[in-house]
Amino acid sequence: MKRKLVVIGNGMVGHRFAEKIVEFGGTEKFEVTILGEEPRRAYDRVHLSEYFTNRSVDSLYLSGSDWYRTNGIRLLLSQPAISLDTVSRKIVTSAGTELEFDELVFATGSSPFIPSFEGLDKEGVFVYRTIEDLEKMMSYAKGISKVAVLGGGLLGLEAAKAVLDMGKESHVVEFASRLMPRQLDEAASAILKSKIESLGVRIHLQKETKRALGESSFQGLEFVDGSILDVDMLVISAGIRPRDELAKNFGIEVGPRGGIQVDDELRTNVYGVYAIGEVALHKNMIYGLVAPGYEMAEVLAYNLCSPGKSKQYLGSDLSTKLKLIGVDVASFGDALGQEEHLPIAYTNPRTGVYKKLVLSPDGKKLRGGILVGDADAYSNLLTLYLNNVDLPSEPERLIVGSPSEENSALGSLPDDAKICSCNNVSKGDLLNAIRSGACSDLGGLKDCTKAGTGCGGCVPQMNSLLKEELRAQGKVVTEHVCEHFKYSRQELFQIAKVKGIKTFDEMVRSHGMGNGCEVCKPAVASILASIYNEPIQKHREIQDTNDKYLANIQRGGTYSVVPRIPGGEITPEKLIVIGQIAKKYELYCKITGGQRIDLLGAKMDQLPDIWRDLVEEGFESGHAYGKAMRTVKSCVGSTWCRYGVQDSTAFAIRIEERYRGIRAPHKLKSAVSGCIRECAEARGKDFGIIATEKGWNLYVGGNGGVNPKHAVLLAADLDEETCVKYMDRFIMFYVRTADKLTRTSAWLEQLEGGIDYLKDVIINDRLGINKDLEAEMESLVGSYVCEWKDVIEDPEKQKKYKHFINSGDTDPTVLFINERGQKRPVDWPKKEAVVN
Repeated sequence: MKRKLVVIGNGMVGHRFAEKIVEFGGTEKFEVTILGEEPRRAYDRVHLSEYFTNRSVDSLYLSGSDWYRTNGIRLLLSQPAISLDTVSRKIVTSAGTELEFDELVFATGSSPFIPSFEGLDKEGVFVYRTIEDLEKMMSYAKGISKVAVLGGGLLGLEAAKAVLDMGKESHVVEFASRLMPRQLDEAASAILKSKIESLGVRIHLQKETKRALGESSFQGLEFVDGSILDVDMLVISAGIRPRDELAKNFGIEVGPRGGIQVDDELRTNVYGVYAIGEVALHKNMIYGLVAPGYEMAEVLAYNLCSPGKSKQYLGSDLSTKLKLIGVDVASFGDALGQEEHLPIAYTNPRTGVYKKLVLSPDGKKLRGGILVGDADAYSNLLTLYLNNVDLPSEPERLIVGSPSEENSALGSLPDDAKICSCNNVSKGDLLNAIRSGACSDLGGLKDCTKAGTGCGGCVPQMNSLLKEELRAQGKVVTEHVCEHFKYSRQELFQIAKVKGIKTFDEMVRSHGMGNGCEVCKPAVASILASIYNEPIQKHREIQDTNDKYLANIQRGGTYSVVPRIPGGEITPEKLIVIGQIAKKYELYCKITGGQRIDLLGAKMDQLPDIWRDLVEEGFESGHAYGKAMRTVKSCVGSTWCRYGVQDSTAFAIRIEERYRGIRAPHKLKSAVSGCIRECAEARGKDFGIIATEKGWNLYVGGNGGVNPKHAVLLAADLDEETCVKYMDRFIMFYVRTADKLTRTSAWLEQLEGGIDYLKDVIINDRLGINKDLEAEMESLVGSYVCEWKDVIEDPEKQKKYKHFINSGDTDPTVLFINERGQKRPVDWPKKEAVVN
């Protein structure tokens, strides 16, 4: 006869416990009943803010609707337990249902912590915890414009993102002197604060709330220092309190500050009664993250299903990686350096990146770390930390080295090295899943092992491990764009072209799954632009930030404006116009390396006006923000230079005007030199032309930047028309076949057969596609539209260029100082400005 196992709580941890009971064969031994307080099955509370985007809970559910029935589990929704008798072993639900139990598990989670101050009973005050909370917030927010979020921790910043997604002016109020005080130090918090404020969220630190203002409805906050914040709605997300009231009322021991006391086997003081997740107090610690709850769930499920083989829960790592309001943030281990340690910190104020390693005093082990603005190194650093791996002789290279150096540790890790801390999955678990043949792609590996389904910080390592193992097995590795599309960029390009797909929704509905992500959305946007050449604002919601605003966002939250100056040639009249516009809007002027003039310091709401002034004077967008054709540099050539043998300036202007704005997998740059002295540096470009006595030499696959490459010769002594024809074919072949974010140099290196194969395709028409490539280029050239002009002629599109959705106010946090006769942004904090 089966024993009766009752679980109180159907949140993420309760659901994970049920999954583990099923996995360990527990449903053969137990008659399992789960009580849920909410009216719906378990959902992903970590990504709750996505509900504001999708307006549907479907993508958040942790299982299908028939999962419980299929696995023989009884689920009672909207029935919290209200009474408990630990002697007769019975509980009663709010619906009057009486349940007997042999084993009882508390997975009741937590409730929001509500600070104590006057006026919290007013209309317009909400907590941020459940789907129902979100629906109430959205309903009330229809008539208001400004919202304050109380709490600057993880939950508070998630709530602030939700407010931003509702299109409201968003304020974050934090009692402490910095954001995320439990995870970030002062320098990291300052970087995060600046980046979040640049996105339109106003941060108020060191603010102790005295009372909520208003009569019956909420109208603002008054602080102890006497200041007042004028807002229309309050969202409280200032921490958690364990839901231990039922346990406390019926004789189960709780801690002095709350939480059900448990030992290393998650047992309470009552035989057969256990607690896991945020309600459990283990060694005086309440864990407010889901990963520790998952660990507890697995330990307890194993122990219940494996009599005589007990595991122990010895505490959890608090590592976490999140994208907070668009900013990557990660911390792990002793991030704040509370034990004796050796710190290494790197700050790049220009890019808003902060990285800190906390090393053991001898510098050989990683004890913790913080990453803000760039968390690509997180998975590798976390692996080194979790597995106590010896560090390289120069550990600073882990945060300032190349990605390949950062990932070098993966192959040397033992099989028992932990890769996913959220779900306690080791390298060996992943390898076994791949080698069993059960999964051959990232999505399958996630389904098999649950790795990568928590914070997602281990996904890059999972992907590397999967590809390495598949290659070792001699299998073809397909470079899928992401988990939402089981196609490479090249395949998606062909699908869109052949089937005439013109929107992301159509693409993901017909050939993908889910709702897409920050990887696949811009990739599909680029593909659609490369094929159809429609103004990218038509698909604004799936563009990267710079493409979304048709300008490059700069430090301090302002934007740069770069008008096109084909070939670097400009008349005195146009130079004067640029100067007048710069003076009118108080913009900083700088000559760029691409022979253009960069106008910096523009506020978002100024952009359409600046563009209008420029367009009226004959300028157009220079596409300095896009993965697109940008600029063609040139020397003065034979018209002025005594060494020049061809008119390089005229040819550069022709090329730039022909290919302007064409979207590609990465940015494209070009140059034309009038002789072999190469003053235009054409061999440092994606495609460059150098004049000869007989015509033009065409080079391809060069670039500057971090890993400079010289372009290689594709064809020599070409006449101008043939040179253009080859460039048409080269660009379109690259656009068709390169992976996302791959420069022409890397693409050429990856091309089987290299430059010889490329010559065969472009010159000899080896694939028989050159007429198609030329026709595609003609179509793009003929459909060109200036993206700035597209905006200034459409009042609806101009509405997107406001700093605050419901106000005409400009960003008050943007500050400048004068230097050498022009303005520039104020300096970043200089406390940690170097690797030390």
